[in-house]
Amino acid sequence: MFKKWLLALCVSGFALNACAAGDGATASPESTVRKAVLSLAPNVSVDSIKPAPMPGFYQVIASGQLVYVSADGKYLMHGDLLDLTSKKNISDDGWAQFRKAELAKLPASERIVFAPANPRYRVTVFTDVNCAYCRALHEHIAAFNKAGIAVEYVAWPRDGVTNPAGRNTETYNEMVSVWCAADRKAALTAAKQGKAPKANSCANPVKDEFELGVKLGVTGTPTIIAEDGSLLGGYVTPEQMLQLLGKGG
Repeated sequence: MFKKWLLALCVSGFALNACAAGDGATASPESTVRKAVLSLAPNVSVDSIKPAPMPGFYQVIASGQLVYVSADGKYLMHGDLLDLTSKKNISDDGWAQFRKAELAKLPASERIVFAPANPRYRVTVFTDVNCAYCRALHEHIAAFNKAGIAVEYVAWPRDGVTNPAGRNTETYNEMVSVWCAADRKAALTAAKQGKAPKANSCANPVKDEFELGVKLGVTGTPTIIAEDGSLLGGYVTPEQMLQLLGKGG
């Protein structure tokens, strides 16, 4: 995995000098950057390559990681990029733009939405039916709605889709049952109260949503994302979320 490879670089203290794998003068910088990344991690999924604000570098998002690669494919940097003039975290902005674009592709019909009649804000929450903080967050769902916040749940079973033996994890099966229930909102609420859903199966988005979360850098639940793609964090109270949203995330 790309993430493990990056971790190995950090632990070993290597200065990366990626071999440019271009096709000579005719190769575009994007092609050169892609080939350089794939030369180091052949199985990685490269999801986005775009010019970075830092001259001579491209921002690459791949398998839940954001890195910067030089246009000649020779250098890679992993870490936050800060604009010292504006005091902005450029990496956070890059992630936000990517999350917003990817989440826009996910239909409302594939989410479980708890919303007031005229919401002031909408947040996407990657959730698991069994995690303690996910359950604590859902206890406040009425208060979130009363505050004008629509909560749109997306499935993210923390144990993954399959176990090492290749069988579906229990959490994945539970979340499929919730997403396949006739009343998904009631089934999700019951599951978060510790009541296992009635076993059910159907065409469902749970696996795809789990993979989307990995793509967006989700590593745990709950993960809350604002409409602009900014990361609001994990468990928060309705009051805390209003403060975060009022600051633009």
